[in-house]
Amino acid sequence: MAYLEVLIAAVAAFLLGFAWYTVLFGKAWQAETGITAESAKSGAAMTHSLAFVMMAVLAYGLNMMIGFHEPAEQTLTHGAFHGVQLAGIFGLPAVAINYLYQQKSLKLFLIDGGYLVAFMALMGAVMGGLHL
Repeated sequence: MAYLEVLIAAVAAFLLGFAWYTVLFGKAWQAETGITAESAKSGAAMTHSLAFVMMAVLAYGLNMMIGFHEPAEQTLTHGAFHGVQLAGIFGLPAVAINYLYQQKSLKLFLIDGGYLVAFMALMGAVMGGLHL
């Protein structure tokens, strides 16, 4: 297991999250959650730190799946495929269950679920393409 790959993939996912929740969908996400720019600042360091740790845990598990394949098969595309696969099989249903019981909107599910699929694909691509 190449831990540097996991770390790099988690950083890539974290940076994608910054773009996703500020530039791309920030205003829509804030409107759906009721979280303001001011309220988001409260506990931001802890929130971001724990989110990064969770991204690293997800990257670790994804890297294990990628590692089941021969090194020649571990490519950027193959890694991205496994990221999308794991997000679709485990991540999206888990988020959907929570959002259904919490009566969250479809719009919020699409924003957050889209990020989940995108960052898992990105992490898979990074780890599939690196071979460190």
